[in-house]
Amino acid sequence: MVSLVLASASPARLGLLRASGIAPDVVVSDVDEHAVESLARQRDPQLSPVQLAQLLAEAKGAAVASRLAGQTPFVLACDSVLEVDGQVHGKPGTPEVARERWEQVRGRSAVLHTGHHLVDMRDGRTAGGPASATVRFASVTDAEVEGYVATGEPLHVAGGFTLDGLGAPFVESIEGHPSTVVGLCLPLLRRLLTDLGTDWWSVAQSRA
Repeated sequence: MVSLVLASASPARLGLLRASGIAPDVVVSDVDEHAVESLARQRDPQLSPVQLAQLLAEAKGAAVASRLAGQTPFVLACDSVLEVDGQVHGKPGTPEVARERWEQVRGRSAVLHTGHHLVDMRDGRTAGGPASATVRFASVTDAEVEGYVATGEPLHVAGGFTLDGLGAPFVESIEGHPSTVVGLCLPLLRRLLTDLGTDWWSVAQSRA
């Protein structure tokens, strides 16, 4: 079986891969997301949220690939951002920001963009691209927002919510593949592997 390195510290992404039969090694990049975004916006002030998600995924993938030359066939990096009214919502970081963002999105829809960057370490080829899904949020009460923020979960995830954790009851519906919202679009990963000449079952293990 061909091995894969996940260039992400996200337990959700790791869980998705494991559930689909892929058991990756994890090597977290040391990319400074804020520095990458700042430099990118200097070059292109009109940088869109989906472009930012893809740019960050590429930066993380390239950083980890440069450290693992000859050690693994594939490196996969992803990055997610939530687009609300054309603005980027990354990880809130503080309870105050998480609370403000939930007050902004409750009862509304927003778009979750996940960028993907796959590096074939055997020949240096890359494949990648973004996947997007529209998220419809429930009309949560102030008490529900306070309770969720108090768990600490929304502080450290893109958009301040999860679909596979404590935030799931507050998401009414998804337009797009649910794995995109979790942080790694599995159908897109299959296509990227195919683009690089690798079959899904070369990296995934069947439980049959």
